[in-house]
Amino acid sequence: MKKIVDWFINLYALWIIIAFAIGFFHPEAFMWFTRGSLMTWALALVMLGMGLTLNVEDFKVLFRTPRIVVIAAISQYTVMPLSGLLVATVLGLPMEFKVGIILLACCPAGTASNVIAYIGRASVALSVISTAVSTLLGIIMTPLLCKFLAGQFVPVDAWGMFLSVVRVVLIPVLLGLFINYKFPKFVKKIGKTGPVVSTWAIIFISGGIIAPAVVGGREMLIQYAGMLILAASLLHTLGFALGYAFGRIFRYNHYLSKAISCETGMQNGGLAAVLARNSFPAYMPLVAVPAVFCSVIQTVIGGILATIWRFTSKSTDNNGKD
Repeated sequence: MKKIVDWFINLYALWIIIAFAIGFFHPEAFMWFTRGSLMTWALALVMLGMGLTLNVEDFKVLFRTPRIVVIAAISQYTVMPLSGLLVATVLGLPMEFKVGIILLACCPAGTASNVIAYIGRASVALSVISTAVSTLLGIIMTPLLCKFLAGQFVPVDAWGMFLSVVRVVLIPVLLGLFINYKFPKFVKKIGKTGPVVSTWAIIFISGGIIAPAVVGGREMLIQYAGMLILAASLLHTLGFALGYAFGRIFRYNHYLSKAISCETGMQNGGLAAVLARNSFPAYMPLVAVPAVFCSVIQTVIGGILATIWRFTSKSTDNNGKD
């Protein structure tokens, strides 16, 4: 049973692609999920699952070695937002897609970055801690960056976005952390249940994003599909490459720089989709579409990169310096 569960979780990228295909060709299969607050609750479940993977010891490590985590956070909130603005502007995307790309780029790292770090023999500890830190920083940074970068194109309610992030990120993550702290045996007992539920939630979020976009503008979606794939590819390639360079500039070794690369290149697409729905209703459903394209493309690029790293890494030097 454990092997089946691991198999299901490890193939989450395939499930996203399948959900995308179903949502595109049979949007009615997911339209029910777009009603009410189901997508918001689904993302809250994902973030709760992330909170369950954290413990107090993770944050003790953070306080012992804060410099590299700060560097990873700076990389996340400079490289990706500026790359998102650059890509969206240079490619001349329609307004909805432009805002969607910038919003995605301003979001924190996704939990998938931890998987990519593990496969690529990077520092998983740094990846996990950095994901948690960027997620918590995102409560402030995501609304502010969106206001500054996307606000030049459309009105951005930074306060409303802040409240949305608090509801769907901060509260669930802190709740998961508290449960893990108070009831560690229970958390250990449920094992892979959290990741399985999170995977299903992401599947439905992905289908729930693309379905209304198809119903509301299939022709536009088809017309710009190639451009969106190119935009997502450029954005995440820049994220991985510049994130790695960030680590090397500060003289961290290959092992730690790979983790910074993962944290910079992988974004929380689910959060971007829900924020698009809650914060830009006038531009829905198209503004949420880049989140789906990016979720698929970043996993493909990250998976290829992790495989190359896995077979070219000679050792994992934990001292953090060359």
